[in-house]
Amino acid sequence: MDILDLEGKVLIVGGGIAGLMTALKLAPEPCVLLSKAAIGEDTSSILAQGGIAACVGADDSVALQVGDTLAAGDGLCDAPVVEKIIAGAPAAIEDLLRLGVRFDRAADGSLKLGLEAAHSRNRIVHAGGDKTGSEIVLTLAAAARATPSITILEGFAARRLSVEDGEVAGLMAEGPNDAVFLRTNRVVIATGGVSGLFSHGTNPVGSWGQGLAIAARAGATLRDVEFVQFHPTALDAPGPQVSLISEAVRGEGAILVDETGRRFMEGVPGKELAPRDVVARAVWSELRAGHRTFLDARGIEGLDFAVRFPGITQSCRAAGIDPIRQPIPIRPAAHYHMGGIKVDLAGRTDVEGLWAVGEAAATGLHGANRLASNSLLEALVCAGFVADDIKAAPRRPVRLGPIGQPARPSDPQTVRAILSRAAGVLRDGADLRRAAAELYPLAGSNDAALVGLMIVVAALRREESRGAHYRLDSPHKEISPAVPRTLDLPQAFDAARNLANLTNLAFADVA
Repeated sequence: MDILDLEGKVLIVGGGIAGLMTALKLAPEPCVLLSKAAIGEDTSSILAQGGIAACVGADDSVALQVGDTLAAGDGLCDAPVVEKIIAGAPAAIEDLLRLGVRFDRAADGSLKLGLEAAHSRNRIVHAGGDKTGSEIVLTLAAAARATPSITILEGFAARRLSVEDGEVAGLMAEGPNDAVFLRTNRVVIATGGVSGLFSHGTNPVGSWGQGLAIAARAGATLRDVEFVQFHPTALDAPGPQVSLISEAVRGEGAILVDETGRRFMEGVPGKELAPRDVVARAVWSELRAGHRTFLDARGIEGLDFAVRFPGITQSCRAAGIDPIRQPIPIRPAAHYHMGGIKVDLAGRTDVEGLWAVGEAAATGLHGANRLASNSLLEALVCAGFVADDIKAAPRRPVRLGPIGQPARPSDPQTVRAILSRAAGVLRDGADLRRAAAELYPLAGSNDAALVGLMIVVAALRREESRGAHYRLDSPHKEISPAVPRTLDLPQAFDAARNLANLTNLAFADVA
């Protein structure tokens, strides 16, 4: 195993929008950007279709977007965090324009603003129709490669953090040929979400929460991990990674129907543009009742579907569907994680020298349910907060200690069926307890099982239905919820052991 002394450089783990923008915002502070694939590739960021929610329209304001965000978050957003991040939206768009991102324009040359569910204004900034993520990632990746202060290490997967006396001392990573220990006391986790833990997800199968696992094993606290957003309109196709049919399609006027043509959202407030959790439960309920579900975008006046949604058109046609002439078969799929590593607005975790940003972080912006297209905004704005905090923090010598052995790669395959059954769109206590029993013996050595267990334990503790978390056995919402929102590794294992005692099941001691 090689040891690479980064000589105090910041190590950023993750090559998506959050990691790339953090590296660019740190310049000229030297940093190393670690990515398991070529930067930008195999990330959730490059697949993002919807765009960036930004209050830049003449009829819009920070207050309006804040109000929409708080409403979608169902009582669990941190209002001061929401206000500060949303206020950074116009500057984030200007940053991307300066870097060369080619946003879509209206006929008068102004930014073309789209509408998505639960937004009170047209405020979604797009690029290339439904290829916003790709346009931004390619632009940021090119800028990072051209920035002298950024060293890029591709083909390296993070495995374990080394912590000495409560402070980060380095990161173990698995390279193309061997393990490598990267010695540094400043690490930023930007590894994305957890949808790869489910049987159907809209993001790469490698996005299964590795950053959350290594942070939790290092002593960091996680927050709101029970809140997993299921996108209601993913292309109904086999496999753990399925194509997303952007909410923007519904924003243009597409409707949801069953196999008979019945519009099953007709009587729901907001109809197809109701909050995502509402739409996802409606679609899931139709499927449970034996129906098929479709998104019908045919005949929308003034819409050239192939021009407005070129990526979706390509995905549909690859599956043998012509979205211009046929309704698109859809189903819910795991899409975005509102929870993650607990951080403050500067991205600091409760482990000295460890920051988190993007979907891997839980800032308090999203609460129980993410407002559409606030995710790219959060990654862009919070990258600047993290970079500013790192640059302002005094430099400290790296603590030296034993490096240990590299952790084995974790396979999420065994976790997918368990978590999909118990912690999907609709949940109940019996399934969650059974999932905890199955995941607990695996969690000591399997990071995917560890993240799955923490999601299940948090979902069991929340005996109410709120936002993306819906309990069939507790369909009510508490007026003043006293449910703990944070969870660390010892608490998760203790809860699993208590479940073992309650259900007379025997587990290995994996704590």
